[in-house]
Amino acid sequence: MKQMLSYLLLISIPALISSDFILTESEHHKSDYANSLPSVLKLARRTLKKRSPEEDGKKPRRDLEIYGMKIESKVTSRFAHNVVISRVANRANESKEAFFEMELPKTAFITNFSMALDGVTYVGAVKEKEVAQEQYQQAVSRGQTAGLVKASGRKMEMFKVSVNIGSTKKVTFELTYEELLKRNLGKYEMNIRVKPQQLVKHFQIDVHIVEPQGIAFLNVDAKFLNNNLTSIVKKTLTATRGHISFNPTLEQQRKCPHCHETILDGDFIIKYDVKRVMSAGNVQIVNGYFVHHFAPTGLSRIPKNVIFVIDHSGSMSGTKMRQTNEALVKILDDLDPMDYFAIVIFDHSFKTWQNSIFQATLGNVTEAKKFVQTISARGGTNINDPMLEAVDHLNKAHKEKILPERSVSMIILLTDGDPNEGESNPTKIQQNVKSAVNGRYNVYCLGFGYDVKYSFLEKMALENNGVARRIYEDSDAPLQLQGFYDEVANPLLLDIELHYPENFISELTQVNFRQIYNGSEIVVAGKILDNSIDSLTARLHAQTANENLTLQTEVKVSAAEDITQQQQYIFGDFTERLWAYLTIQQLLEKRISAETNEKKNLTDRILELSLKYSFVTPLTSMVVTKPEENNNDTFVADKPSEDEEDLVAQRFQVSAKSQPSKSFENNLRRGFPAPIFGSHINKLHYSTLISFAEAMPAVATDSDPQFIISINNHSDAICLNIDGKPAEILNLVTDPHTGLVVNGQLTGEQAAVTNKKVNIHFGKFGIVSKKTGVKVEVSTQTITLIHGEGTHTFPWSATASLTSVSFSISIVKNRNLTLTMDDAATFVILLHRVRKHRPVHRHFLGFYTHDSHRLSNMTHGLLGQFYHEISTEEHLSSDQGKPDTTMIVQGHKLGVTRGYQKDYRFDPRRGTNIPCWLVHYSGKGVFDGIPTDYVVPSLFDSLPA
Repeated sequence: MKQMLSYLLLISIPALISSDFILTESEHHKSDYANSLPSVLKLARRTLKKRSPEEDGKKPRRDLEIYGMKIESKVTSRFAHNVVISRVANRANESKEAFFEMELPKTAFITNFSMALDGVTYVGAVKEKEVAQEQYQQAVSRGQTAGLVKASGRKMEMFKVSVNIGSTKKVTFELTYEELLKRNLGKYEMNIRVKPQQLVKHFQIDVHIVEPQGIAFLNVDAKFLNNNLTSIVKKTLTATRGHISFNPTLEQQRKCPHCHETILDGDFIIKYDVKRVMSAGNVQIVNGYFVHHFAPTGLSRIPKNVIFVIDHSGSMSGTKMRQTNEALVKILDDLDPMDYFAIVIFDHSFKTWQNSIFQATLGNVTEAKKFVQTISARGGTNINDPMLEAVDHLNKAHKEKILPERSVSMIILLTDGDPNEGESNPTKIQQNVKSAVNGRYNVYCLGFGYDVKYSFLEKMALENNGVARRIYEDSDAPLQLQGFYDEVANPLLLDIELHYPENFISELTQVNFRQIYNGSEIVVAGKILDNSIDSLTARLHAQTANENLTLQTEVKVSAAEDITQQQQYIFGDFTERLWAYLTIQQLLEKRISAETNEKKNLTDRILELSLKYSFVTPLTSMVVTKPEENNNDTFVADKPSEDEEDLVAQRFQVSAKSQPSKSFENNLRRGFPAPIFGSHINKLHYSTLISFAEAMPAVATDSDPQFIISINNHSDAICLNIDGKPAEILNLVTDPHTGLVVNGQLTGEQAAVTNKKVNIHFGKFGIVSKKTGVKVEVSTQTITLIHGEGTHTFPWSATASLTSVSFSISIVKNRNLTLTMDDAATFVILLHRVRKHRPVHRHFLGFYTHDSHRLSNMTHGLLGQFYHEISTEEHLSSDQGKPDTTMIVQGHKLGVTRGYQKDYRFDPRRGTNIPCWLVHYSGKGVFDGIPTDYVVPSLFDSLPA
């Protein structure tokens, strides 16, 4: 009889507010203006061996074979119902583990997940998060669960789960999710990430699009297909229907005629738009619910008045400042001569170019561009004062009637960090800006990189008629900035109001909008109270650049339902589900800035709808009962969120009985620092490994504190140990920007032989957030958390979790704890319990860092100095038979030896050998200074400035 493991697929977008939930994420329900379908199944990683000429034509043996994969999407009036099915067979004569990985749009709601194995289908159930938490904790206490790892990219989020497949058995994974496609710059877009990593006998993408309004164009772009293979993609288009199919044969999937590598590796992008005339839009009615789409066409643009508020503090130095200047120059070039603009730059203070607002004439734009090219980075970050200054400029210009009467006034803030000068309380800044704006202007907030807290910007934007957006640190950052500006560059209508018959319609979504921009769309949905009505009338009132506009459309209910029912592949209740989806999304936005009483009402309504329609939202989680032959597997499910996408603290919980999958162990043996328990993180540093080796590695490094530091983009590592004295406290991390400090206290072992050197390890850690006052002390006996006047103490023998706005801590019995503070990096501390019968039996601790990129560039300390990429250059020995060589690290020439170090995360008793370069002489030349420079007086002290 197989054992049943109950575990949580916490496929959720949890809340920004303080929460008691065990695994809390920050809410993100804003679109990155692209919609995507998932990449599907990825098997546990394996080494790929290049085919030799003798192997030509022979099919390589695959233990796990994806023999079928289908992605099916049905899009009706922009609402997409997506089903992903993957079928896997185990061809081996032993059990194997397969991973189901997929990427979802950030705005999508998962509605179902199931696994079919041995003729039994195991189906997930969406439950209230508190109820799911109880099941989760019960499973944790039995040592039967893993938990959550979160990861995401720009527009996608990763979901992952694994299952053991018995010999010659098969499993079918099926996942369903729904989303409303958002129109951006004149098109709807779906991005299907194709990455099966092997040839698939039956591979199919099948997309049906039904738009009664009429389809204007339908395009497909698959860059991984060369020109000779684009004919594989079949497209049919009629007036109201579009169909895309992609069904490559095995031969068409091959990279070359006789090889076994697949070309299916990239993005399969579908773009389309609908036909439009100048009207009140299109209304669809099905089963008592309606949806109304409106996007104006043929209108003149309305002038805009934009104040650019640009951060040029010290953290913007280098590439970010150069890219910002480059983008701003291009944006200034794109201003319409009827627009007005001003530029406010800020560090610890602020300065307005020419101390005024100007019309975007050729001369003014030319002078502004010259100024922009002189902006350099320095100082701190004062957000409050320049934002209020921007509001004052708009107030003054409107009062003096400098600006067009019918125009859109907006403030675009770009910053890369949290406020630390002037008014530095985020809540107070939000209140000040909201009070100053007073509903008159739009505030758009752009967060550059990961050092800024996204929820701070999002709330400030939503409270002031705007949106927030993250600008990712990459070579295309200028294009990201310009792309956002393009979305708000051309207002077409102001003060849009939509009206429907009051006595016949209820539960409407948002019907009032301050403006609509060219290329976007307004969507309204509601419930028809009286099913006997013959027609539904929608009336629109708005302002154009010069006139007041009224549009009206009348739809015969029976005729509208007949049109919809004639489309055979429309899923039946799409209008009702679209209404529920849109209602939840808008309530989530309101909840961000709502007061306590209103927030409770919004929360109750969101939860009610989420459970009724089986949507995984911030207030719900999916629980799946999963078959396993044993309890020794680690299972993960990914759901990122924007504020934790900073990129979110990759929290995870691990069963006391869990073991790593073979793919991770293989990565370790090959010398590549593997993502911890399968999380896909932007940067994972083996920042330090402090451990006692029961069996010494190939090259001895003694038992003193030992460090493994990843280099060369994590493809290699250097290892070193340091000298220290028992009871000495060393600073490991100090980040003056976030106020985060981590210290470790050394402890000596009980020597078995008199006068023998006493080996030392870390026996205690102190972690403190100077901003919030939260302190955590971790010893080999207890974990103590101090927050304000409250103190919580947990023994290592407990499995427990505690979360609040400023921290999240999770303890796995006698194994490890995971701690995140202030949405900064996540720290994992391992407990090493040495058996009592050994002559040396003092327990000690190991320390790991996740998401070090979330700490600022000012971070220092024994470990902190390595949180950002270090430069290395290897010089091989002339005698290839010797493991000794030299390496240039941070400009210092060091003697190194190729050897191994122990990683105790996966095997606490024996450890796993990690190949690395062992640095001689206690790492002299690697650290900034010497280890004794990092000694601090107490467990919560930071390094002196």
